[in-house]
Amino acid sequence: MSGYRCFPPKNRLKASREVESVDLPSCRLIKGIEAGAEDIDILPNGLAFFSVGLKFPGLHSFAPDKPGGILLMDLNEEKPKAKELRISRGFNLASFNPHGISTFIDSDDTVYLFVVNHPDFKNTVEIFKFEEEENSLLHLKTIRHELLPSVNDVIAVGPAHFYATNDHYFTDPFLKYLETFLNLHWTNVVYYSPNEVKLVAEGFDSANGINMSPDKKYIYVADVLAHEIHVLEKQPNMNLTQVKVLQLDTLVDNLSIDPSSGDIWVGCHPNGQKLFVYDPSNPPSSEVLRIQNILSEKPLVTTVYANNGSVLQGSSVATVYDGILLIGTLYHRALYCEL
Repeated sequence: MSGYRCFPPKNRLKASREVESVDLPSCRLIKGIEAGAEDIDILPNGLAFFSVGLKFPGLHSFAPDKPGGILLMDLNEEKPKAKELRISRGFNLASFNPHGISTFIDSDDTVYLFVVNHPDFKNTVEIFKFEEEENSLLHLKTIRHELLPSVNDVIAVGPAHFYATNDHYFTDPFLKYLETFLNLHWTNVVYYSPNEVKLVAEGFDSANGINMSPDKKYIYVADVLAHEIHVLEKQPNMNLTQVKVLQLDTLVDNLSIDPSSGDIWVGCHPNGQKLFVYDPSNPPSSEVLRIQNILSEKPLVTTVYANNGSVLQGSSVATVYDGILLIGTLYHRALYCEL
């Protein structure tokens, strides 16, 4: 919201909400992450990718002059460390500004990493091939499209196929502000493939995190300013039809899926006002929710972790692997916890 210090009405930002601490027995901050790990995606073998260093108009940054990057952590190691992945020559690293990420494993075991990128605050989706032996990413393709004006997150469904959320309809900063302030509900989900690009769901206040059920039948979309998670059914032609909406009492950011149980893990912002108006003496808090049986009549919603900002500020993602919980943030640190 560059230049416009006006925000959505306070009820949509949950501006008066404070959190009660919910601690886990064993948590430590991850070394080397000081300026945000907005999204995290874990491969079935325990390799975790972190999207770090996001810079966004209107948001605080602890490293405004440092480009973003992708870090890798092997969760099978005794004391795993996050290491930056090298990116192939020819890719513009100086303007790399990664946001939402998603991995896809092809039938030949090739691992593709999809990254929402905002070079110079524009919108692209980058596709990389992960080369594990070299600890590097080979850049394959940059995707720009008029239906992807304000991309927030992606879920890969093929080697060059994905669903993406747009968190605004407009690209102009003033129109973006107006759209949010007027609560237009014009944001959407787009399906992209090399052969077809189309709008597949719309009417969200601010579509944010997106993910898919383990059986690949359902797509989940977080609507951050409406405090909702939408469950959409995937059709054979890749269109999405709404099944249900789960209302929550917090601003829901990225969604991660536990592949074994199908549980949804959500990084949340209990108080959105503190995110935009950064005050080090009263920082944004963090909250992690676990949602079990979302398709049932009464899904079970549990607060697994909550902190007033004294340890972790602005949690944007939470994801699990083999008894380990990783929590990332918009612009602060990241946490490694044992469940």
